[in-house]
Parts: sequence; C-alpha cells; structure tokens
Amino acid sequence: MNTTLTSAPVANTVQEGDWAEDLQELNERRAIANALGGEEQVAKHHALGKLTARERIEHLLDAGSFGEIGALAGAVKYGADRKRASFTPSNAVVGIGKIDSRRTVVAADDFTIRGGSSEGSVSEKWIYADRYAWEYKLPLVRMIDSAGGSVKLLDKLGHTKIPGYPMLPMTQLLGVVPVVGIALGACAGLGAVRVGASHLAIMIRGKSQIFAGGPPVVKQALGIDIDKESLGGYEQMHRYSGAVGLAVDTEEDALKATRRFLSYLPANVWERPPVVSCTDPVDRCDPWLNKAIPADKRKVFNPRKILKSIFDEGSVFEMSPDFGGSTITCFARLKGHAVGVLTNNPMIMGGALTRSAALKMARFVDLCDTFHLPIVNLADQPGVMTGADAEREGTISAALQAMHAIEQSGVPWLAIVLRRCVGLAGAMLSPLHGPSGTSLPNRYAWPSARWGSIPVEGGVAAAYKKDIAAAEDPVAHRLDLEAHYHAISSPMRTAERFGVLDIIEPASTRPLLCAWVEDAYQATGRRLGPVGRTMR
Repeated sequence: MNTTLTSAPVANTVQEGDWAEDLQELNERRAIANALGGEEQVAKHHALGKLTARERIEHLLDAGSFGEIGALAGAVKYGADRKRASFTPSNAVVGIGKIDSRRTVVAADDFTIRGGSSEGSVSEKWIYADRYAWEYKLPLVRMIDSAGGSVKLLDKLGHTKIPGYPMLPMTQLLGVVPVVGIALGACAGLGAVRVGASHLAIMIRGKSQIFAGGPPVVKQALGIDIDKESLGGYEQMHRYSGAVGLAVDTEEDALKATRRFLSYLPANVWERPPVVSCTDPVDRCDPWLNKAIPADKRKVFNPRKILKSIFDEGSVFEMSPDFGGSTITCFARLKGHAVGVLTNNPMIMGGALTRSAALKMARFVDLCDTFHLPIVNLADQPGVMTGADAEREGTISAALQAMHAIEQSGVPWLAIVLRRCVGLAGAMLSPLHGPSGTSLPNRYAWPSARWGSIPVEGGVAAAYKKDIAAAEDPVAHRLDLEAHYHAISSPMRTAERFGVLDIIEPASTRPLLCAWVEDAYQATGRRLGPVGRTMR
C-alpha cells in the first residue's frame, strides 16, 4: 500500500520579518491538516486495509497536480492569551487536480477525524467543491467514507434545521458535468446521497455499505437486528437495487475505474467526448463473428466475446454488470471515438427485458445522451419479460420508461439485429422519431436475425391452437406452420422492402461501425450543451 501523503504546501524555512509569527502559525496549522487525524488514527485506518483521504487523492490524480482548498478549515480552541490552543482540521480534503491532464474537482472524506461524520465537518467546504465544479464546469469525484450525521451536532449548532443544503447544486451538476461517487466505507444518510447522486457510483465489495439509515436506526425504527453488510452491502446495492453501478475488490481498483470512466466523457456537456489514438485497424474483420450465433435457437452465445471482437482492442468498459444482467451496458471505442453500447445477454433470462434491465437501460441512455455519446445497439431481444412476478414488479412500466428514454435521446444511433427482435422491447432498437421527429433509422441485421410482433412459435401455438389439436399429426402440423412463418420472417424479405438498410456479413461489422462513427461525431458536435427531456 502506498502511504505517501499528498500534502498542502508547507514552508520549512525559518520565518523572519514583521509577519514571522503569522507565517509560522500558518505553517503549523497546515502541518496539522496534512497529518489528518494524527499518527495513531492513521495507523488504525491503515490496519483496516484502507487508504487515507490524501492517499486516495494521490492515487486518483496525475502526479503532483493536486491543489488543496480549505486546508485551514476546522475547529480551533483558543487559550486565555487568545492564541491557538488546539486545531482539529475538518474531516474533508477538497481541491482541484488533473486526471489525464484534465482539471477535475475532488472531495475526499477523512475517516480518521470523527469517523468522517458531520460532527467533524465544515459542510461549506465540501459544498464549495460541488459549487466549484458547477461554476467552472469541471468533472467531480466524491470519495465518501462517512459515518453520517450525528445527534451531537445539535450541541454544536445550538438549534435544528430543516434538512437540506440550499447552496448545493447536486441535481444541476448531473446535467452538465460527469460526477463519480465512491463509497469507501459505511455511508449512511447524507453520505449515501453523495455517493448515489452521480453518474457512476462505485463500492468496494465487503468494505463498503450504503444505506439511508444504519443498523441502529433500523433497530430503533423497525425492531430488526441486521448487520451493515446485509443492510447495504454489495448484494443489496449493486446486484438487486442497482443503486451502485460498479463493485470492485480494492480501493485502488475503484480509483482506476474512476479514471477510466471519465476518459470516455467530455469535461462538460459543451464539449465533445474525447477521441484517443487507436492502433486497432478500422478495417479489421474477425471471421469468428460469422459463426458466433448458433443456428440452433435453443443455444445461447457469449455477447461479451462479440463486443471484444468488434470494438477497439481493450476499450470495453461495462457498467452495472450484475444488475439487470439480461442487458449489457458499456462504453467502448471505435477508431478511438467513445460510444455507448447496448446488447442483450441470452445467458441470463434469455436476454429478456426485465424490470431491472429496463431501468438500467433508461439510465444508460440518459447518460450517453447527456454527454453526447453516439449509441450502438447490438440486439438479440426476445421481448419484455412475462409471468406473474414480472407483471407484479411493474416490468411493463419500466420498459416504457426505457422506451421513452430512447425516444427522447438526440444522439446518433446505429442498431444491428444479431438474432431476435420481438415485441415492445424489439421496437426499442433506436428512436423511431427522436426529439426532432425525424430520427434516422440506422438499422442493419446479421443473416441470423429474425423479428416480429411476437415469436413465431408462440404465435403459431396461440393462433392455430384448435387446428393443431385437430390435426392427424399435431406435432408435424405445428412444425409445418412454424416453417411457413419462419420463411416469411426471413430478414431478406424485410431488406427487399428497405425495412433494414442492409444485411451484413458479421465479420464486416467493425468496418461498418468505424465508418459511421465519424459521421456520428460530426452530428453530435452540432448539438452540444444541456439536453431537455419531457415527462416520462
């Protein structure tokens, strides 16, 4: 573990002149602030396998780029001589540094001082970090390691207040700059809000928990005994609720993921997404793709292997992999250009659009649209999930939310049907109208593609139920009907009527996308700035 502290500047020279005493006091206070909660508390923190706030900042930012703000903020007690008797720094380290040479605002809770709780906080300090990101339109990274609020804060304030921070532009930030929230411990109440109010929330498996109220609050309110991990750990926050978009094993992994996530996004919505150098040939054709989809419809395939084959080498960055797993959402690159990617995963729930998958899709489309990333949809969509549980969960409502998100997105789309494209979910290939009402239907297909309002097998069983039952050989009659309708549903017949732009050889998918992405980036450059959305 790297234990080199990122420090606020402290001059070590002996002070002379009229201001010697003041400069010496300044240096002493900065030295105390650099030491965080002191050697003993820092040692305890390290013993838990955790980095300090300053170490986290050092790992996140480009070397030597951090400029601290508010190092002198904290609680000071003065003696009878009106001089400082003690100084306890505020338990947040904030400032501006660089990630990949781009200015970025960072705010890191310091757990070594009062467990990062609001009791040891100067709230104006971390609020200022958010406001600075808003004012100067810079990316923002919050590293949260906070025990939450404390009733002891009332003694400090001498009064209560209506909850909330009037000067905190938390919602507004999400519409203009990338925001990352990292949970680095148990984050309750406000800490949970600061993690969740982001475009990507990250947690550490087994070490991070997120909840509105911790176990003591749950016990008091509901009479239930529960531990932190069972209440707000990985299973609850990432796999089941989707409140957290990424779960990793170590703090270093979380900070690396943060840097990588931000590399796909512009600094703000008035800028284009960044383009990086690419050594992967744009005309690369992978013959394996021609056999990636099994002819037997009962067999599944690995969609992640297809993504790896099509996009720039090593460029796929997946989000929310364990939530709504029947749909995959990720960033990737084509010829160095960042794009958003949607695809179905037939290995989970057959790739059907579940409630969680629909919520995940809507959030991802909004993210791409906000920051002007073109979207590629590689579809194998069997339809909206059915069954009593799916209906009870409100799957249709969630699916409509995803559909509205797609329709309201103004970025360029290119959709390729790999296999199935059925029903309401199948209609969500790309915007049919878009915000302008003239969205261009860039839709292609592989030869393995099939589509329709309902699956042929289910449709035959429903429409010909009596005929099949009355047939001399019901099975043979059913198979003959299915063969008839499968022939009609051939993608060739759709292409004949320009229902799709083309049916392409799968191996040629990458060259097609690399040619399109240049046009897509030209289009996004003409619609920079905040996006507007109607009610859904």
